[in-house]
Amino acid sequence: MQNNIIDQQLLENKLAESAIYDMQEASIRDVVKVANLLEKASGYPFIRMEMGVPGLSPSRIGTEAEIEALKLGVAQFYPMLEGHPSLSEEAARFIQNFMDIRIQPAHIIPTVGAMQASYTAFMALTECQEGKNTVLFIDPGFSVQKTQLEVIGKPYETFDIFEFRGKKLRAKLEEYLKKGNICAIVYSNPNNPAWICLNEEELQIIGELANQYDIIILEDLAYFAMDFRKDLSHPGVPPFQPTVAKYTDNYILMISSSKLFSYAGQRLGLLCVSDTLYPKKYPHLKVRYKSEELGYTLVYKLIYTQTSGTAHSPQYAVAAILKAANDGQLDILKDVKEYGSRAHIMKTLFREAGFEIVYDKDGEEEIGDGFYFTIGYPGMKGGELAKELLYYGISSLPLKGCGSKREGLRACVSQVGLDKMEVLRERLERFKKDH
Repeated sequence: MQNNIIDQQLLENKLAESAIYDMQEASIRDVVKVANLLEKASGYPFIRMEMGVPGLSPSRIGTEAEIEALKLGVAQFYPMLEGHPSLSEEAARFIQNFMDIRIQPAHIIPTVGAMQASYTAFMALTECQEGKNTVLFIDPGFSVQKTQLEVIGKPYETFDIFEFRGKKLRAKLEEYLKKGNICAIVYSNPNNPAWICLNEEELQIIGELANQYDIIILEDLAYFAMDFRKDLSHPGVPPFQPTVAKYTDNYILMISSSKLFSYAGQRLGLLCVSDTLYPKKYPHLKVRYKSEELGYTLVYKLIYTQTSGTAHSPQYAVAAILKAANDGQLDILKDVKEYGSRAHIMKTLFREAGFEIVYDKDGEEEIGDGFYFTIGYPGMKGGELAKELLYYGISSLPLKGCGSKREGLRACVSQVGLDKMEVLRERLERFKKDH
């Protein structure tokens, strides 16, 4: 190794200081910590690909609405658990305009980010039916959701979807559902980290099985409408964001303001429960929460005891953003399309340096360019490659932590602006010379 910019002993010291003994097992926050330490000690700014932090400025519509709300004194008042009516109403319009489905405003609840939405849902869904306490993840996916289940002491199953696209998905899902212990299925669409997008055939299969086996689908829409191969930006006009809600009433949608609207810091997500599911009574829920109704349990038992609602002023911000989108005054994809441009350039640079795209296909299509992509290097396991790239000032996340059965890394484009592409090129050339 002759072209590295980080000294070998320095790297070993900072890994030990961060309590990272195997990069294959490192979490997102572990990698963030060691990259921060290495940047400070070496003086080299890193190419940061490990964490999905929005890399664009937040919507001015949102910030101005939030500032105005604060000036009017909303910080004085506790927020209602159900959320501010304007947010729920605009969220219902947004779902109808961009997904072509209807959910009553009363069944759309603001949460402290989509993280609280999934955490709250897991706490309820694993208690709905006796003997059904296990969550099935269609992976690769967001690793922290599994950590949430570990925290509440509930089991989960997982499989990598890459080999089970299209019609193959039905048989694979039924392998698990026939056991009778699955209460919910979780996936993100588009997918973190592979950027796979489930198609209508696959969503129909999932919906039909949800009906057949009486399970609930948790659809994570953190990257809402960000399959840039289609223009999903026009309210009330197809194509719409694909959703399992077309094929079952047993669904809960989790929508985030972090990526699409770059409003991550204010922690505002939406827990959207189908009109059929919200009032549904589950006698076994009463054993744990002294309430049979799913919607009541989610809001007045779980959200109440976790955070007593969601911060007041961000609700005004997101309501204003959604209203602008609904009224056709805000193009929801205009700014975030840059993530696709970044991904396209970065993939090219990695390929030129001898890397491969691990998840290179989306069914029969080429994988799209978006917020994440996956890379591997011949002969190297994910943890080994993640450590090796640190020597060249590049931080990333091993795919193992995402539930993948394939070796490689997750690369997030959000912190790698177009102005950093030449730095990335130069560092990858250094890597290539040494390998």
